[in-house]
Amino acid sequence: MSAPEKPLTLAILGCGTLGTAILCGVLDALSLSKTTDIPTLAPTQFTACITRKHSASRIQSALVPLTLSSSVTVLTDSNVSGVRSADMVLLGCKPYMVAHILSARGMSSALDGKLLISICAGVKTSDLQSLVPPSTRVVRVMPNTAAKLRESMTVISPSPQVTAQERDMVVWVFNQIGRTLVLDEKHMDTATALCGSGPAFFALVVEAMADGGVMMGVPRQESVTMVAQSMFPPT
Repeated sequence: MSAPEKPLTLAILGCGTLGTAILCGVLDALSLSKTTDIPTLAPTQFTACITRKHSASRIQSALVPLTLSSSVTVLTDSNVSGVRSADMVLLGCKPYMVAHILSARGMSSALDGKLLISICAGVKTSDLQSLVPPSTRVVRVMPNTAAKLRESMTVISPSPQVTAQERDMVVWVFNQIGRTLVLDEKHMDTATALCGSGPAFFALVVEAMADGGVMMGVPRQESVTMVAQSMFPPT
């Protein structure tokens, strides 16, 4: 596949907490990396598609410190329009909304021939593929909430139709919010438990240990600080 002749655009459908974290990580990387470090197919223009107006303010506030914030367009209630003008799509909505969003009038033709990256937990590649044209190439991805701190553990499972260049681009995107692994989809349910739900399990451990500290007379804030810091290995 030859280098693109024009800047590539990524549309993010449902640009919530994770979508915004991914967007900010990529924008930072684009502004700080050498051109030779950026994959050929990396997007440099972005469309954040949302349904509520107050979400636009949240996204814009997150973009304020970033050098390339002007490369982001925020659209409200315009999913199909955003996808139609994009070269690739990141699906970041709640899992129960997937069918509704992908079945919207005009969405099928808008997705024709494009790359669809899903971060929707529990939604299988076969389910996604059944809702989009055969020419749409699907990548299933499982990041976690540590993406906000750019410390996510993300598992990536490309479908067979995804090219090597597209796979490398997706890996690069998610490397901007932490670490990545590429695995067969048969491992994705386990990865969801280990990566997607992992932070919640660790939070329970922190809470339990902090409660123990409080029982021994340590003020709660100091107890939480000690336990939380103890979770991080030396760098």
